[in-house]
Amino acid sequence: MSTQRILPKGVSEADFDRALAGLREALGADNVLTESDALAPYTKIMMAGADEDYIPSAAVMPGTTEEVQEIARLCNEYTIPIWTIGTGKNLGYGSAAPGETGQVILDMKRMNRIIDVDPEVCTALIEPGVTYQQLYDYIQEKGYRLMLDPPAPSAIAGPVGNTLDRGVGYTPYGDHFMFQCGMEVVLANGEKVRTGMGGIENSSSWQVFKWGYGPYIDGLFTQSNYGIVTKMGLWLMPEPPAYRPFVIQYPDLEDLDEIVETLRPLRISQIIPNAVVIVHTLWDAGTHVERKNYYTGDGSISREALEAIKQDEGIGEWNVYAALYGTPEQIEVNWKIVEQAFGKSGKAKIMYGEEAEQRGGGFRYRSELMKGEMNLEEFGLYNWRGGGGSMWFAPVSQAKGSETADQTQLALSILDKYGFDYVAEYIVGWREMHHVIDLLYNRQDPEETQRAHDCFSELIDEFSKRGYGLYRTNTEFMEKVAGTFGEPLREVHKTLKNALDPKGILSPGKSGIRQ
Repeated sequence: MSTQRILPKGVSEADFDRALAGLREALGADNVLTESDALAPYTKIMMAGADEDYIPSAAVMPGTTEEVQEIARLCNEYTIPIWTIGTGKNLGYGSAAPGETGQVILDMKRMNRIIDVDPEVCTALIEPGVTYQQLYDYIQEKGYRLMLDPPAPSAIAGPVGNTLDRGVGYTPYGDHFMFQCGMEVVLANGEKVRTGMGGIENSSSWQVFKWGYGPYIDGLFTQSNYGIVTKMGLWLMPEPPAYRPFVIQYPDLEDLDEIVETLRPLRISQIIPNAVVIVHTLWDAGTHVERKNYYTGDGSISREALEAIKQDEGIGEWNVYAALYGTPEQIEVNWKIVEQAFGKSGKAKIMYGEEAEQRGGGFRYRSELMKGEMNLEEFGLYNWRGGGGSMWFAPVSQAKGSETADQTQLALSILDKYGFDYVAEYIVGWREMHHVIDLLYNRQDPEETQRAHDCFSELIDEFSKRGYGLYRTNTEFMEKVAGTFGEPLREVHKTLKNALDPKGILSPGKSGIRQ
């Protein structure tokens, strides 16, 4: 029994066949996938959407920028929509699936060259298929004393894809787009442009000076569908002579206010230089503990069960992971400042070294992440509840205790209404906080999936009413989140889309951007 062929929206079968023939000629038949078995990896989603809404018509795998240019030209000629992915491991935000059924996946995994790493000025130039593990291994093999800044889970994700979605990590280079420098981009018409200093032939400063000449445009290619990034530069952190990861535990939900108020001046002044995480109990334990061992009742997990987890695991209601970097002397000076700041109220339990390693929670893998080492530990969260459902809800707040307390209470009330757990952490930038909540649910249960969808939708509505916008979302909710930022901004996005991609072939619907 043959499965029905899915054609791109508005494209005839004859035109699609002509385009596929051209793509096979350009890429080789092995790099143009059309059979359902070959396309299966591009159909798996963890978000609360219908499977039939995210099925590709085909997938193409270029190996060079020139091949990407040819793909763009052919798809532009036949008005075939393409959805670009890097490594496709964007699990809580949509995985490797297309934005909507009928799009052709442009899979960049074969473009995995590390073009250059300069250990003197601490830069790299890489392609989209390069993973953090691959770049890490390359740096280790060369003996360069450089650190990456991976997200979590890190090893199978890619720096280009994560940076283009404005992801974050946990070292002092935690804001990934801030430490990006220079792009090569293929436009919808197949033309290639290099941003920053890259337009100068044989430029030696492409990876060291972000701004170039004239309007700065790199940001246009983040969270957008205006071009296909085929190369990206990034800055790497020199490995410090000494490093001290530590954890600070607080026992009560209400302690978040004190944590944030204590932490903010230390982050802004760079006493604590890295992207700190404030991790709630269920995220800290959920990477290696299963919910059913503590709670099997209806609705959100009980307070009694949560307290039992804290007791068994030796963790707090809030668990702050941070690190100090520099010379041993610098670290000792800054450690005294940290101890004094967090020791004022008497509520904080401050630990490093062997004492921290002996507790439960995620100290070991957090310590690795904060010095740029790879692991996949956070995938353990998907065993917390089971069932393969996960959506990351990620509003931004100021680094103010009152605001984070407000966000936490709002999230708890909405999650409790729908029977889901508060599995969350705050990632502290310099002045803002990314409040990342993993809405975990059983995707095998249609009723629970619908509840998760309704819950996520209400979270967006209620948070935006209080002035809290999301910094990133999954493909099921991109249109809704874009609406929360107002029509004037959407009109600007639409104007840019019409100018750069008049046929609308590049990742239609990405971030809510259409013609």
